Amino acid sequence: MQDSLDLTTLIFLGLAVFVIWKLRSVLGQKTGSERPPFNPLARREEPPAAPRDGDNVVRLPGAGPDRAAAAAPVATAVPRNWKGVVEPNSPAARGLDQILQQEPNFDPRAFADGAKVAYETIVTAFAKGDRKTLKTLLSREVADGFERAIQGRERAGQTVETTFVSIDRAEIVGVDVRNRVAQVTVRYLSKLITATRGPQGQVVDGSPEKVVDVTDVWTFARTLGSRDPNWQLVATEAGH
Repeated sequence: MQDSLDLTTLIFLGLAVFVIWKLRSVLGQKTGSERPPFNPLARREEPPAAPRDGDNVVRLPGAGPDRAAAAAPVATAVPRNWKGVVEPNSPAARGLDQILQQEPNFDPRAFADGAKVAYETIVTAFAKGDRKTLKTLLSREVADGFERAIQGRERAGQTVETTFVSIDRAEIVGVDVRNRVAQVTVRYLSKLITATRGPQGQVVDGSPEKVVDVTDVWTFARTLGSRDPNWQLVATEAGH
């Protein structure tokens, strides 16, 4: 009986050692030099710089020049078929061609995905009155407008509760390049639950239970070819 148990134990131990060996051979071991998990907001052409204290910028993809490309003469832009991104042969399509002429690594599809993250980050920070986050993501003019709205809520003793249900779409609807400054306009379709409460906790606007459809049109801007990789929100408007 004892010999039988010992034999069984040895068999299971042998199988365990074999399984562990196979896993190590297939998956490998951590050496400290692996790439970090894929981040759709990170620049693809080089690792992001180490963040400074208080740096919480949302970095949209395609921002920042490729050093080798920047050193080479700028080639004539070759028009592309932007079907599925913007209307082919439209002003937006020509604007994308201009961006790629100066920054060949710009990816408009990845930009639109990153713009979703920027949208949710900014809306959530505005609802919370998170000035530190907003400061790094907004142009001075937009930041001033947001600050006035936050101060107005604070004076009235109001708080805002905002919950994202979904961001159904973030599509590029306009691209303009002037004097190396690119502006990309994104139209968002989202579903939110939002409510504003007064000093006593009473709901004064919106509803904490109702899902509403929201359309916003935001414009992001950046100087092409600059060392600063960050796009900033420069204009907002309600869409239709």
